[in-house]
Amino acid sequence: MLGAAEVGMLQALFDRGVRPDLIVGTSVGAINGAFVAADPGPAAVERLRAVWQELASRQVLAGSVLGRLGTLLRTRTHVHHPEPLRQLLEAHLPVATFAELEVPFQCVAASIERSAERWFTEGPLVDAVLASSAVPGLLPPVQIEGEHYVDGGLVHSIPVGRAVALGADTVYVLHVGRVDRPLQPPTRPWEVATVTFEIARRHRFAADLAALPPGVTVHVLPAGDDTPPGTANLRYRDFSRVADRIDRAHAAAGARLDRLGTPGNHGS
Repeated sequence: MLGAAEVGMLQALFDRGVRPDLIVGTSVGAINGAFVAADPGPAAVERLRAVWQELASRQVLAGSVLGRLGTLLRTRTHVHHPEPLRQLLEAHLPVATFAELEVPFQCVAASIERSAERWFTEGPLVDAVLASSAVPGLLPPVQIEGEHYVDGGLVHSIPVGRAVALGADTVYVLHVGRVDRPLQPPTRPWEVATVTFEIARRHRFAADLAALPPGVTVHVLPAGDDTPPGTANLRYRDFSRVADRIDRAHAAAGARLDRLGTPGNHGS
């Protein structure tokens, strides 16, 4: 649900004439990024709004507590089936392969067998996006060419370094909201994993920013929510605030871009 904020940020960029030359994405950022790479203009925002509304109405991560428990008992590894998300992507993405995208797009997933990141740059688009967004414990690993992949956030959550390595000199970071918040020691059992993961991903993000070469500018857009929902009570399935998160991010990112005086030219 946090990924809805990226849709508002995208709308703010397109409102000001900013168009991407390159898109790199991780996890839910891979989902949003693929749609924009297929249609890098304002129409992509409307398409994404429809996708997020369908996520809510179709309950892609659906199932009662007993149903999810039954799935976990059968699989022993995850609580949701991947098919509803696959069907949603196949129904709404206007292209099927990387080669058909309007602008270059890459997404990252974590290889189980190699304990390493893999950047997908060619081949079937939906398989790669599903691999990048296969959250451990919620969705099963995605098998591609005999190798199993899980959520790319485990290896490169905010891939500024990848964008720079590919030649980007102006980078807009569209994140899911938690980077805006300072970390505190966990006080509840479910906060332990969240804080641990945030340390790992922010450490690499900070290292990427510290290593920026001369002439590269990075703009981290705000999500517009001082208290984004966390993992308590499995609220990842609550899509009731999707429209609100999109609108908040749109307003906050727009205000930031106006202060920056962002020109209506290309960015990555």
